[in-house]
Order: sequence, then C-alpha cells, then structure tokens
Amino acid sequence: MTTHYIAGVAVEVEGDGSPIVCVHGLGGTSNTWTPVLRAMRRHQIVRIDLPGSGRSGSATDGLSIDSMVAAVAAVCQHLGIAGAHFVGHSMGTIVCQHLAVQQPSLVKSLALFGPLACPPDAARPNILARAEKARSGGTVAMQEIADAIVQGSTSVSTRDVLPVAAALVRESLMRQDPQGYARSCAALAAAQSAALEDITVPVLLVTGDEDGVAPPGAVREMARRLPNARVEVFNRCGHWTTFERPIECAQQLEAFLARA
Repeated sequence: MTTHYIAGVAVEVEGDGSPIVCVHGLGGTSNTWTPVLRAMRRHQIVRIDLPGSGRSGSATDGLSIDSMVAAVAAVCQHLGIAGAHFVGHSMGTIVCQHLAVQQPSLVKSLALFGPLACPPDAARPNILARAEKARSGGTVAMQEIADAIVQGSTSVSTRDVLPVAAALVRESLMRQDPQGYARSCAALAAAQSAALEDITVPVLLVTGDEDGVAPPGAVREMARRLPNARVEVFNRCGHWTTFERPIECAQQLEAFLARA
C-alpha cells in the first residue's frame, strides 16, 4: 500500500487491475472500506480521505459537494485513472452520483452503501446544528456527536451482538477534526440531488432495514429514478453497513463487480 497526498487529500493505493475508487461518508475515512477490501482484491483500490475528513485536514476553505467531486476527479487525474468503478457510503454516495453525471466517461459503475440522493429538507436543520456543535465545542463535542450517532445510526443488533462495529463508528467520529467535520456537515446540509435519470451505468444500492438516514423506502425511490439499479436491504442493520454487515457487504460488492 502507498499513501499519497494529492493537493492535500490523503489517498491510499494498493493492488493491481481495473481501478476502484472508494469515497467515504460524513464522519468516515478510508477505513470505512477496510471490512470489504477482500471483495476488491482483483482491482487497484484507491481509498480517499475527503477534504475536511480523516488525514486530509480541516479544509480551511468552505466545502461543498461540488468541491468534493472536484477533489475526487483531481485524484483520478493525478493517478492516471480514465475510468473506474466507484464505491461510496452515505455523503460519499452523493459525491459519486454527481461525479457520474458530470464526468460519465470516468464512472463504470456505482456501488452505494447507505445511499441518499440528498438529505430530506426536514433533516437539514439538524445537520447544520451538528455543524455548529462541532465548530463551537471542539473535541468534547465530537465525543458527544459520536455517542449520539452510534446510538441513532447503528442497529440494536449491532450494538448488542457486534460492539466492535459500534466502537469503530465511535472512533471514526471522535478522530475527526472538529472544524473539518463542521464544514463537511454544512456541505451535506446544502447538498442537492444529481440528475439520477442520467446515470446509465450499473448501480448497486445497499441499505439496512434500521437505516434512518437511508431508509429502504427512500432507497427504492432512488432506484426508480436510476435506469439500471438494484436494491439490497440487510436485516437488523443500520446506516454503517460496511461495519455492521461486513461479510454480506463484501459478498454483494464482489458479485456486483463481477457483473459490472
């Protein structure tokens, strides 16, 4: 594995074969994809820490979905990637969708976990309130945010039977730079849907039956707007699918990549 810093963005590259570019969600890092790496073992795997997240710093400039799309596209250009499969989680699925519309020749397929086209209007004030909490409260606030997200975004079964997954979610949130996290929240709160009807590549949509961020009904509505999409719903699973159901996620991803 080699770690690059491309215009301040931390990027891990490993393996050989056709490339897969992995884009995490709000509060995530490249480690969002560690549980499903085996499903991508026949490919070159490119895992990005989005601007403002993980090792990519606090992002002193304002963040937006468009700026994240531009950062992912710049990574691909720097690495000489002309076409790739894209794998996204949560906010990262929005980034992937916009990239597929803006640069269709770059995107061969989309595997989207906990997917959403954009936040529902009712959720936007809460995301902005979380941004302000992180901005004003710093690391203490990030612990409180992490605990709330573990409680609200993972399934009851995960917390009872697989506490290590809950710990991974908590650690991922607690290690975020508070200012970078706040800017990422603001970017998510302002996100608008891409033109899903224009995305013609194969799309896999995976969610959990207890995912309140990407509930099955909303994901199925996304699928109706996408010309070539398939939906998988895992039982007793919340929003952090790759942590909560790593074996099932890897199986679905490997089968999808073989077909795509």
